Formats: sequence, structure tokens, C-alpha cells
Amino acid sequence: METDIINPYVIKIIIAARNEDSINAIAKRIHLSYGWTYKWITRLIKIGVFKGSRVRLTLNQENQFYKDTIDFIKKTFSEDIHFHYSTLRLFGIKYCFTKTDAVFVWTKGGYNIARFKGHYPIFIKVKADQLPVFKEYCKKLSLKIGRKNGISYHIEILDEFGIVDLDGNPVDSLNITIKFMKKYIYNFQPALEMVQEMYGKGLKIKYKEINYV
Repeated sequence: METDIINPYVIKIIIAARNEDSINAIAKRIHLSYGWTYKWITRLIKIGVFKGSRVRLTLNQENQFYKDTIDFIKKTFSEDIHFHYSTLRLFGIKYCFTKTDAVFVWTKGGYNIARFKGHYPIFIKVKADQLPVFKEYCKKLSLKIGRKNGISYHIEILDEFGIVDLDGNPVDSLNITIKFMKKYIYNFQPALEMVQEMYGKGLKIKYKEINYV
């Protein structure tokens, strides 16, 4: 294995690469300058990971370096919760966090209910026409979808949806998130109080006012 070429940039390129691609498209997906992306893809072309030119690249999935790198990613990050969140940015699709994950984002990580590594659903919305691409990346990286156990994506498929960018995280609007929390107030009352204080929402929700009948 070409260990001298392994670095965070190459890992991101390997993750983001599609069967038919271009340097410009990969650079946009991994949020790296064209010049820096070109530098590392040129190295990958030399060892046979890609074929073609800067405008049209073909991924060689039978290349040993590619297979070894994918295996390394799977073994290292398959049970890593943070990886499941961060790698979504490299897919180049429209998505946003919703439901429990929207609550997590809007409370700045301050409220996360009933989730642990043995049962960690990640709730996201995915644009319907980009669902095949999302599934292909999950298959490539052995990331689970819709499972009851372990870390798994639970997706809501929509033709279109709005997105708010909060600290670099695509998420449902605060109003949509508040509606979700109110619907399940027994679980999210503390989060509603946090949001009320953080964003001055004046929700007038207090623990003593909830009817537990």
C-alpha cells in the first residue's frame, strides 16, 4: 500500500469519488481548492486509482490502493458516530438534519435523548432524486440505513425541503423543530426550555405546566 500518499485529503477524495467524475466536481464535494484537489488526484492517477483527464475521471474500483483505503475506512469508522455525520458533507447531495437531530443541532448539542452507540438513529431528510446517490455512498462505505440497532440513517424522502445553515450544519428551521418538540413534549420539554432561553422564543413552556394524565 502507498502509505506515503495517505492523508486526510486523499481519504476525503476516496470517499467522495464517483464512478464517473471530474476534479472540479470532487473539489466542490470535499470543499477543497481546485489546485489542492488536482495535486492529490494527480498522485492517485499515477497509482491507478483514477483513469482519464482532469475533466473526465473514471474510478478504478479494482485498484488495490483504492480497495485497501476503503477497507481501512470501513474498519476504522464503521462504528464512529461522528464519522456518520461528517461524511454526509462529502456526498454532494441535498440533505438536512430533522427530528431528534434537528433538536440536537439547535440546542448546540445540549439535548440528545435516548441514543447510544447500540441504538443511534440519525434523522435526515434527503431529496428524492438524489436518493440513489445517497444509497450508493452508504453501500460503498457500509453505512446502514433504517436499522433498529447500531448507528443507522433514518431518512425522510422529499421532493423538496427548506434548509437552514446553522454553524455549518444543514438543518430544519427552528420553527419546524419547535413544532416537532411540541408534538412530543414529554420527551423534549427540557429542549424547548433551552431553545426558549437560547433564541428568546417566548414559548411559555414550563415543566409544571405539562399535563401528564
